[in-house]
Amino acid sequence: MQLGLNTDGTAEVPPLAPGSPAGWYRGSPTPGELGPSIILGHVTSNAGPAVFYRLGDMRPGDEITITRADATTATFTVDAVEQYPKADFPTQKVYGNTDHAALRLITCGGIFDNTAGSHLDNIVVYATLTDDSA
Repeated sequence: MQLGLNTDGTAEVPPLAPGSPAGWYRGSPTPGELGPSIILGHVTSNAGPAVFYRLGDMRPGDEITITRADATTATFTVDAVEQYPKADFPTQKVYGNTDHAALRLITCGGIFDNTAGSHLDNIVVYATLTDDSA
């Protein structure tokens, strides 16, 4: 699934439907290219756990394998997992250029605010390309 920008300039997210996949932000490099490839997904849906439900459980050293549209794969190794308040999201750190092929997996996390209908934080997994079968 490819994602773009909303009219307010924020990143589009996948549909909040059960079984909805994570999506690649098409304004970022494809996985394995120089720079941070951005993949966004939900932690929960209106029917329970979603595609990134266990994203916050990842740890440095874990591997992530991405299958690209051309059926080649890119394997990344997790460098860090961070949680940020949405009100203080480090946009440049997450979306800014890198000097290597990187991956950012992003979902919601932290406390769920029933009034706002969303989580108060974001979880970001930072990873570096370690194998490219292209």
